[in-house]
Amino acid sequence: MPCRAMSKSKVNFICDRCGTESPQWHGKCRSCGEWNTLVEFRVPDGPPAAARRASAGAPVAAAEVEIGVQPRVACGVEELDRVLGGGLVLGSLVLLTGDPGIGKSTLLLQAASSFAASHGTCLYVSGEESLSQMAIRGRRLRALSPDLLLLAETEAEAIVRQVEQIRPRLLLIDSIQAMYSSSLTSLPGTVSQVRDCAARLFSLAKDLSLPTFLVGHVTKEGSLAGPRVLEHMVDVVLSMEGDRHSGYRLLRSVKNRFGSTDELGLFQMTDKGLDGVPDASAALLAERRAGTSGSSVAPTLEGTRPLLVEIQALVTRAAPHLPPRRSVTGLDFGRTCLILAVLEKRAGLPLAAEDVFVNVPGGIRIAEPATDLSLAVSVASSHQDSPVPADMACVGEVGLTGEIRAVPRLERRLAELARRGFRRCLIPVAPRVPAPQHLETVPVEDLSTAFRAAFSS
Repeated sequence: MPCRAMSKSKVNFICDRCGTESPQWHGKCRSCGEWNTLVEFRVPDGPPAAARRASAGAPVAAAEVEIGVQPRVACGVEELDRVLGGGLVLGSLVLLTGDPGIGKSTLLLQAASSFAASHGTCLYVSGEESLSQMAIRGRRLRALSPDLLLLAETEAEAIVRQVEQIRPRLLLIDSIQAMYSSSLTSLPGTVSQVRDCAARLFSLAKDLSLPTFLVGHVTKEGSLAGPRVLEHMVDVVLSMEGDRHSGYRLLRSVKNRFGSTDELGLFQMTDKGLDGVPDASAALLAERRAGTSGSSVAPTLEGTRPLLVEIQALVTRAAPHLPPRRSVTGLDFGRTCLILAVLEKRAGLPLAAEDVFVNVPGGIRIAEPATDLSLAVSVASSHQDSPVPADMACVGEVGLTGEIRAVPRLERRLAELARRGFRRCLIPVAPRVPAPQHLETVPVEDLSTAFRAAFSS
């Protein structure tokens, strides 16, 4: 337990949304404007508990700064390396967040074992499991490399001492909310403890050029538990998503100081851990039923990676005397309601008295508007009970007047469709792009034109 004996301390307040400190409590944070987010904590007198990094010296002109190539070290888990931008940067601090039970600890233990087998000593610190529990999980995952060291510890100072003595090549902390500093009186998981422990680990990672993973819990609302300053402090923020009842897990890069923030990694949960899915399009379309109304395929783009996803829609008569229902899974609810309104106004589909259910199978969440046309075609297909040809896909943004607008990097999307054997694709009229071999592109300018092309055969 944290040490309670300490010198004088003063009371301070910190916003758990933006990290702003205040000497007095206020109902509304004066920085971010959120209500009831100020949390009390005690600050001990004297120097800060977290070690200060050495001064960088005198200022240097921007044009004279030497820019070197950031060396990267592969973790050994291909999908994780993809999302990181090619591997770990030495001295980087990576925060991995996700719902409980989604597979964060499993992924990091597999990565730690692969890293240790290739690069040397790796230290995995758990504040939530005993050594025997970690070993049992490691054996089940076949992730117990001889160079993988396990440590059950929650005190930040003890972890720092072990790291300075062992000098591992990789450090993993599971989780940051379970850690505490003995210099503070607050309990683990509080704002002050999370911020102080993260600061210690940040200094340690930079001083020793030690890549470090931190596991972070999320709240019921899906946001990171603890102070928002934690996200600003780290170099990379990874988010693990997916339906716990589905076999697929998605790894997204929310923040990356060393690479793209749009990359996506896809894993499949098995009894032996998380397996990377190199051909994500094939996996996501494996159970698609051809010849069924209310289904169409959309080529989406996650970073540089094209994905083919199925968009399903079910339109049915609403129950008498009850308002029509709208249920959306995998797409933005507001955007879906907008497309339904455009279909009613511009395409003449009477949906006001219909229940509409939309789903993207596989636990995938799609945010880009390039799937608008596929969604519209799926809804029209279900409403008319007319299936879309199995070898046809749709891509395009739908405007409020029913026009089909251009989407970025159309060539990559079409190439993925051709690779998976699709023969036709409805695309926006402009810009003109060359079609891959064996794939016919059908330019459509509005929803009416698109529906004629989709349901004429």
